[in-house]
Amino acid sequence: MSVVLRNAQRVVPVRRAPLRRAVCALRAALGASRFDVGLICAGNGLMQRLNSAYRQRPEPTDVLSFPFHQVAAGELPRPRCRDEYNLGDIFLGVEYIHQQCRATGDDFDSVLAVTAAHGLCHLLGYQHNTKPEWQQMYQKEVEILEELNRLTGARLQPLTAGLF
Repeated sequence: MSVVLRNAQRVVPVRRAPLRRAVCALRAALGASRFDVGLICAGNGLMQRLNSAYRQRPEPTDVLSFPFHQVAAGELPRPRCRDEYNLGDIFLGVEYIHQQCRATGDDFDSVLAVTAAHGLCHLLGYQHNTKPEWQQMYQKEVEILEELNRLTGARLQPLTAGLF
């Protein structure tokens, strides 16, 4: 199946091929290679509108996920037909992420991949509203990023280490 990547902003240059490869590898690490994923690179304006509309937080953010299926954390969807082989859409706030990377000195492409991993986990039912949920999601992110690191030689780690 495919990863459809759309760049809906013009503020920050995005290297699409490495991002697409990372998301494909992360999807495989989650056992979800047969599912489509939409990945939208967005600017602060769009992220602020979406965050306000869906989370009642009128500010830009790094990632928003919109799952196609509602599943328990870690479970794969059970599609009934070909059209349902879709995990959903991930909106990456690339302008917001780029601003954060400039402030922290972190590598932009690496943070994009880690943020996409976080978004993929959300598409598969992982949440971080409570400490136990956060711990479960953090462990899954560590697991799939270790697989991506094994494949690419990178040293990526989840960004959410200090959430609780």
